[in-house]
Amino acid sequence: MNHEKVEKNISLMSILIVVVISVGGLIEIVPLMASSSATEPYEGIVPYPPLQLAGRDIYVREGCYGCHSQQVRPFRSETERYGPHSVAGEFVYDRPFQFGSKRTGPDLSRVGGRYSDEWHRIHIIKPQELVPDSNMPAYPWLAEIAVDGQLVARKMRALRRLGDPYSDEQIEGAADAVADKSELDALIAYLQHLGTVRAAR
Repeated sequence: MNHEKVEKNISLMSILIVVVISVGGLIEIVPLMASSSATEPYEGIVPYPPLQLAGRDIYVREGCYGCHSQQVRPFRSETERYGPHSVAGEFVYDRPFQFGSKRTGPDLSRVGGRYSDEWHRIHIIKPQELVPDSNMPAYPWLAEIAVDGQLVARKMRALRRLGDPYSDEQIEGAADAVADKSELDALIAYLQHLGTVRAAR
């Protein structure tokens, strides 16, 4: 039988596996790339301002996505707990996406505005002070490191080349926008923004 030949010939089987995965991937990806719902920003979604952009990069750098997802799935159990389910248009300016699947901690898609800045400050510096049984690590050094305004401006220029509609004025004002701000301030600004546009509708 033909399948026996394929099963006994590892090279042929490997080639066929690659072909099947490639075809399946194209069928899944190409329509999504052409879909405006995946490439057009959701109403009210704009590129991150300088402080939030710096905060997002800190979030990625510190590996927060390893324990927190940012994707509310369209199931009642999720929407009742976290809010409206996620849509692609919310994430058009996110590179890379922070969807994730691991939830050691709660999903953060709609965390913006749920807690005060001071709550986040304490929770990031010493999580167990607010949530005694939390296994989240502490990040006290974030309060001691200043945000690099020139680096943020360079990132905004790079993102503009990728299609984010930053203006020259926004880029030139980036350093001033983050002046005297710590990495902790930036991370809190990012967290306070998450989901606020969609949740408000």
